[in-house]
Amino acid sequence: MYGEELSADESKRVDGAGEGREDHHADSSAKLGMSRRNVLRTIGIGGVLLAGSTIASKLAFANSDEDQAKQKDGNSDKTSDRSSELLQVSTVQHLLELPAKLLKDGQKVHVGGYYQDGDGGGKLVRWAAGSTKANNGGTVHEPKPDKKRVDGRWETLHSGVADFRWFGIFNASSHADNALDAMVNDPAIYRIEGHTNLNFARRHTFHRSGIEIDFNGCTVTTEGIELNTRDNPFGAILFFQGTEAGQSQTVTLTADLAELTDILEVADSSVFKVEDWWIAQVGNLPGGKAQRELDYMLMVTEIIDAQHIRVNYKLGWSLAAGRTITYKKINPVSRCHVRNMKFVGVPVPPTTSTSVRPFETWDQIGSNPVAYEFAVRCDVTGVVATQVFWPVVQRRYCTHYVTERCELYNPEERDWGGTGYLTQQLNVLYGHVKDCNTSNARHLNDFTCAGYCMVENCHGDGDDYGPFVTHGQFEHDLVYIGNSGLMSFANSGTNWGDSAKRITVKKHIATRIVAHKKITDITFEDIHAFKKEGLANSGTIWANADGLQMRGCTAEMMLTLSQSSSRSKRKNMADGCTFGMMPDYEIARPVRSPAVGNLPVSADFTFQNCEFINVDNNNIGSINRLVLINTWFKGVSAAARPVRVGSVEVVIQGGGFQNSGLLLTGNFDPSVTGTSDQSVMIDGGAVLSGTNAEKALLKSNNTAGTVTWTLANLTSVAADPDTAHLHIQGGVNKLRAFGTHFKGGKYEMVDAAYGSGSYLFLTSCVEESVNRTALPIEKETIKHSIGNYIIS
Repeated sequence: MYGEELSADESKRVDGAGEGREDHHADSSAKLGMSRRNVLRTIGIGGVLLAGSTIASKLAFANSDEDQAKQKDGNSDKTSDRSSELLQVSTVQHLLELPAKLLKDGQKVHVGGYYQDGDGGGKLVRWAAGSTKANNGGTVHEPKPDKKRVDGRWETLHSGVADFRWFGIFNASSHADNALDAMVNDPAIYRIEGHTNLNFARRHTFHRSGIEIDFNGCTVTTEGIELNTRDNPFGAILFFQGTEAGQSQTVTLTADLAELTDILEVADSSVFKVEDWWIAQVGNLPGGKAQRELDYMLMVTEIIDAQHIRVNYKLGWSLAAGRTITYKKINPVSRCHVRNMKFVGVPVPPTTSTSVRPFETWDQIGSNPVAYEFAVRCDVTGVVATQVFWPVVQRRYCTHYVTERCELYNPEERDWGGTGYLTQQLNVLYGHVKDCNTSNARHLNDFTCAGYCMVENCHGDGDDYGPFVTHGQFEHDLVYIGNSGLMSFANSGTNWGDSAKRITVKKHIATRIVAHKKITDITFEDIHAFKKEGLANSGTIWANADGLQMRGCTAEMMLTLSQSSSRSKRKNMADGCTFGMMPDYEIARPVRSPAVGNLPVSADFTFQNCEFINVDNNNIGSINRLVLINTWFKGVSAAARPVRVGSVEVVIQGGGFQNSGLLLTGNFDPSVTGTSDQSVMIDGGAVLSGTNAEKALLKSNNTAGTVTWTLANLTSVAADPDTAHLHIQGGVNKLRAFGTHFKGGKYEMVDAAYGSGSYLFLTSCVEESVNRTALPIEKETIKHSIGNYIIS
């Protein structure tokens, strides 16, 4: 058994092994005042005393040039120079049993292994005669006490790279906590390596910088771990945390701070120094206690004047004069990296509630591997986790970091808020998450108050909970490329602000895309929402029409537009997209009373080279100016109901409607104040064809406002005699049709639809087999016969 004393038989075998070397060691044994047997017992099988060897001359703390010169001149005391010689022992136990006569200050010993020679726990140690360091069993050893022992410690010599095996930790049967603390808290160690499975039973907080822990793919477990504190995702096995320096100041802005400025106003710039780090936090808006557009840890890059500093960040949002900013100085940790760990957490009793603990310590049982707070350039690579409770990688007030090649499968909990994440990132800048995967988890990537971050090649399976989310605490300038999994932006409630800006998503596959809150200037390119059986609203894209731009996108079941904000300066548009439809669903939210969430679109929107398929009673209930360029609406069948449109202005150039049609509704809710006037312009070779449940390709139910129709270079082909090209039964209508081709079907336009203020003018049109009996009687404001080419 490792660490046990040699048995009597083993001692005999050791003694016997050395018989043939008696003459070789005789002189050395005599000089040291030791018997041959004792030498062999203390230095181990094959142990040798290497005086002035090549190895010894290359070791740290080797003899000085002066001492070497004395040896050459024969002036040195050979007995006092033993510290220049390198001893070799087989195990740590043998090291601790070396006799007092060998314990000279500076004496170096090579230890072949911890429990046995070559087991990986080998190291080089030096006797430090005056050392009183606490024994930790790995980098500091205190000899076994006896009456001949002198004060001092064996201290491990190294180049900054340490190993858990130095401490006798070779598997998960022994807790590795003490070894971890000893190595991380040694400032001379910059890299720690794990080469075996390990178990940790404590949660560790470190405040140092410049440390890398590489587990080399070994498994880390947490059997028997102590309880976490309540509601604490930072109670990880490894928590690297900077510290508050104690300095702070608050300023009330005397002038507006423009969006994208990097110059901040301060009360007194004399307390700021270049390369210092400060948290800058603006006072919250009245809508929610976490509604803060600025809340990051920033580095000072320049002192501008007595009240202004430059920082390493361009504001994502403008701040008005009168707002307050509080600055707190931080001493961050930096370059604390964790790599290549397979993490297995501990079981946690399940709960069916998202708000009530099953028992008081329920959320304190679980474990998670890594957390950072007030951290700069701290990376996590290659962590593969299962059975976690809180996020695998938790961050707050972090900047310039990479999380890559990390995975999470089947966490212990994912309904309780904050649980089951791969990574949660609060108040972060310049983060890069890449090549990560999750399955059956809550969120793969969560951003709350994040700026200038990127997520790429990350994939979430079993994604009902939403692998990619932001909380809506004024996130901005985020980029997602080549990922897959449900996405939800700014969807956590008004407490955070429901806001985000300049988000770009490219080459993404998802069951749902939810971006209908106050998301400004969002760009979707080559994204695809597909239907998943059993997942409500899957295959849909919900988006805020505030600078929304979509290119080459598909949604198998629905596109739904709404408008919760009006901040953008760029156009709303979709180009080259295909959207499947579900019956009765809304393409654009209609006007409702009272006004509630998912507000109607008051901005303009352009669809270009797009296609809507399986259309049936779908509603474009709003959009101020709807422009359809080479865009098609295709009904699910000849019995489909047409598209209901409440837009103020409709412009159609090319494209058209197949087994569908355009039904003008005016204001969907007449009790809401506003105009019900509408205009429709169709041109550019547009085509209406087939039929629908309304038996009308163009129809108006708007009786509350004036409808202006302009039809030019249009082809309208009715599938049967009962289908009307134009069905207008009431209201005030102003209709001009010229250069249009009507084929089959009929007109349904009664006199009552062309009263005072109305007109009807059909000219230069071609009519083939069109039933004209339901046209109003011609008069000064109604002309529909002269100038047309009518074919019976």
